[in-house]
Amino acid sequence: MAFQSVRDSAQARLLPLIAVLFVAYLCVAIPLPIVPVFVTEQLGLGNVWAGLGVGIAFLATIVTRAHAGALSDRRGAKVAVTRGLVCYAAGALTCLLAGLLVHAALMAFFVLLAGRLLLGLGESLVGVGVIAWGVGLVGPARSARVLALIGAAIYGALAVGGPVGVAVFSRFGFAGAMAISAVLPCLALLAVGPMARVSVHPDAERPPFWSVMGRIWLHGSIVGFQGIGFAAIGAFFVLYFLHQNWSHAGLGLTAFGCGFVLIRVLFGHLPDRIGGLPVAIGSLAVEAIGQALIWLAPNPMVALVGALLTGLGCSMIFPAMGREVVHLVAPHLRGTAMGGFTAFQDLAYGLTGPLAGLAADHAGYGSVFLIGAMAAMLGLCMALWARRITRTVAT
Repeated sequence: MAFQSVRDSAQARLLPLIAVLFVAYLCVAIPLPIVPVFVTEQLGLGNVWAGLGVGIAFLATIVTRAHAGALSDRRGAKVAVTRGLVCYAAGALTCLLAGLLVHAALMAFFVLLAGRLLLGLGESLVGVGVIAWGVGLVGPARSARVLALIGAAIYGALAVGGPVGVAVFSRFGFAGAMAISAVLPCLALLAVGPMARVSVHPDAERPPFWSVMGRIWLHGSIVGFQGIGFAAIGAFFVLYFLHQNWSHAGLGLTAFGCGFVLIRVLFGHLPDRIGGLPVAIGSLAVEAIGQALIWLAPNPMVALVGALLTGLGCSMIFPAMGREVVHLVAPHLRGTAMGGFTAFQDLAYGLTGPLAGLAADHAGYGSVFLIGAMAAMLGLCMALWARRITRTVAT
């Protein structure tokens, strides 16, 4: 009974943290579908520039994940989250300035890039900090459940923020959407202040970052290949619909997010129960089918079903692999390990934008989703290989 009481108390402290993440991540979700439209239609630049505008935020997280993990391990997750929320607000305000400079396209674009870089740093700090904070609250035995709830908050924000961003952009322009994005992390900061901290290990011995990466690279690579499908939807789904003269372009992220959250809510416990690799194998197969449907879609309904299936498939891969990573390292290295682990996903997000933009320029927007399907299949092959290695070691 005493153990149950402690666990319930930790769960009660975890849920407000998840709510804060949801509110804060709307700052990421709102600009995601409208940055490409802003760059191509208002600044008059090409698809590669649009992909760079989206992807540079994710690239920024790659080079800051090690810093975010070390800060979380040494100074505490609360410090990392607080600094990240400040970066969110600063990045949104910088992007707002870009929205006011549409008469000077190149200047506006480079100001936009600066804002997106700040946003990427904020995402790194908040993402790693919330993971370390959540696992510290409930313990590693329930780490997959923590990661599932975190993902549900993130992609729930994407499901809400995508159409909100498109609607606000249509009515108030890019600057108006960025103004809303700047307010949200400030509200999250007010909520974070009174929350309880978790213990840190500032004096524990720490191996080099690349040594930690050597333990987790296979699981990180699987997550990276999974992330290409989501990045394709985030960067090019709206432009794909506009090019096809289809309606309801803003519902792509909503369909993805609904599928994503549904699986997280119903099956978030599954990796803790049966292991991460079996869950990842089935999930990657579903994602590949979803991406292929978008590529081959004859009408918008089929494309939206493909986005839904992509969300269903992507949903459990991160917590499934994250659960394996948490169990591979000591407690005082969890922040560092999760920082390196999430960097693989960031790399996928960051590279997909500009590279898929090149593919769209030469082979049409549908080709972007063919690339996503192929990446999911490659991730599936790696997951099967990882399971084979695990079974060999176990015997």
